[in-house]
Amino acid sequence: MLVKIVTLFLVAIAVLAMFGRLRFPGARRLSSAKCPRCGRYRIGKGPCACGHGGRA
Repeated sequence: MLVKIVTLFLVAIAVLAMFGRLRFPGARRLSSAKCPRCGRYRIGKGPCACGHGGRA
């Protein structure tokens, strides 16, 4: 019985590891929403608070 529980636990951990390696959708869009100079997220198309230009 204990071996079955440990086996199920290891299978569950392996499944979680496989899902953890997947990139979630929208990661590229989130990275492009950051200011290249200061790294803060920009909302809208205006310039960043640090004075760097707006999004293309």
